[in-house]
Amino acid sequence: MKKKILFLIIPAFIYADGLQSLLEFATSNNKIVASNALTQEARKSEVESAQSAYYPTIDVGAFYKRDDDATPFQAGNTYSAYAKIGVDIYDGGRKSNTIKQNKAVLESSKYDSSAYKKSLQLQITQDFYNIKSAKSTLNALQETDKQLFASLERIKKFYAVGSATNDDVERLKAAYSNNIYKISSMEYQILSLRKLLSIKVGKKIDTLDDSSIKIPQEIQKELSDSILSLQANASSLTFTADSLNANYYPQLRLEDTYSVYDYGRENSITPSTLDNQNVLMLTLNMRLYDNGTISKKTKAILIQKDALSKKIEQLKDEQNINVELSLLKIETVKAQIQSSKSSLTSSKSAFETVSEKYEAGLVDYVTYLDALSIKTVAKAQYETALNNLQIAYASYYYNTNKNIKDFIK
Repeated sequence: MKKKILFLIIPAFIYADGLQSLLEFATSNNKIVASNALTQEARKSEVESAQSAYYPTIDVGAFYKRDDDATPFQAGNTYSAYAKIGVDIYDGGRKSNTIKQNKAVLESSKYDSSAYKKSLQLQITQDFYNIKSAKSTLNALQETDKQLFASLERIKKFYAVGSATNDDVERLKAAYSNNIYKISSMEYQILSLRKLLSIKVGKKIDTLDDSSIKIPQEIQKELSDSILSLQANASSLTFTADSLNANYYPQLRLEDTYSVYDYGRENSITPSTLDNQNVLMLTLNMRLYDNGTISKKTKAILIQKDALSKKIEQLKDEQNINVELSLLKIETVKAQIQSSKSSLTSSKSAFETVSEKYEAGLVDYVTYLDALSIKTVAKAQYETALNNLQIAYASYYYNTNKNIKDFIK
């Protein structure tokens, strides 16, 4: 029998998930994390593509031409194949700025990915401890359920011998049924939270292990990844504008083309025709007038950059406020823990006294139910306050742009 009980208990420990393991699993298996990783790969390929633009280009081609009537100076059929190599000698800085722009976009995507991971860690941490709090409330309600059931059975016996009224029995039944309703609601809430947590983590969640977060000490605030992402985007817009302005600079390109020819349906008087030809061409191009098209596009891009700068300033102010509020939240929750702990101690003592008097018939069921309710609420509040402190620690680490998983005991 002992072996059977042990067999049933072991799986709960084997499959219990701690906060650390949940965060590590989520950062590797969450679908949006995977999506962000693919976006980074795409941005990296764009950088490599822009860098390849510095290499010479090689083109090959061929054509066939047929004239219905051959002339003394042109054969009826002409066949040709060619190979052309070209290189941009100077482009006004367009390629270099395109590379810088793509690198800035890649950097922005990396910060976006990091920002999501840190946000995901905070969400998972909040869900983790909210489930813990809900579980504590459920345990308190289940304990109340046992006490109400025992009291109901006791009052039924008193009613059977005429020592209690039907009203006493019905009121206790109502309290017992109401507590069952609360238990059912709490069980659904826990199930819902667990399902939502499973989606974020990327696997089914059954049992949660105990975990705690380190108390913040001498934490240096860093700019959030969201701000860093916007800064990188602003830089990319600057390089985009510079790339457009390159059209106003001279564009110098060198090309060498080698062609071979063959002919058919030649007229007897057609002179000897060209068999091959090599052409070296140096091209200079410069935009002199476009009615301000490029300059207007550049201006629009720079306005977008200014808009991002304003947004960055706002986010910096918000981050500073959030850090201050996080510290204030920690102190507030600590005070709540002390008050709820005192309330729990008092309510336990009061309930024990009232319970003894109730069993002795010195107080009525109303006083008993009030004492029981106060004790249940106090116990749930104390456990919730303890879990809220862990969430407050996590929020502080998040607002200082740290990875929460690095601060779990």
